[in-house]
Amino acid sequence: MVSFEMNDRKKIGLGLTGFGVFFSFLGIVFFFDKGLLAMGNILFVSGVSLTIGLKSTMQFFMKRSNFKGTISFGIGFFILIIGWPILGMIVEAYGFIVLFSGFWPTLSVFIQKVPVLGWLFQQPFVRSLFDRYRGRRVPV
Repeated sequence: MVSFEMNDRKKIGLGLTGFGVFFSFLGIVFFFDKGLLAMGNILFVSGVSLTIGLKSTMQFFMKRSNFKGTISFGIGFFILIIGWPILGMIVEAYGFIVLFSGFWPTLSVFIQKVPVLGWLFQQPFVRSLFDRYRGRRVPV
């Protein structure tokens, strides 16, 4: 069994990542407020950097297979900053999906083991979606 040590840097990183998701959600709820969306993006990226480390973050974003996602995420952030939040979020969402698509199988296994959400995700119509990716699980 692999031990996962949670030091203060990782705790702060997870908190920043959570706040980044929260601010992005608020930015969408408040009709694509570009200030909240920009703050959410900055907090999310800084949180990921603190959680997995700066070197691992740079390796992840600069990996050849992730270039398309990294470029899309960066261009989407730039478009958001210059004042077109809906278009920026669409481009960012594409980049986010391309960047983190390798983590969906692992996330699905984790969600199925969470007490309340697990029951929902164990339903046949939802489970069939997750079973399709179960063989391609990425170790975290």
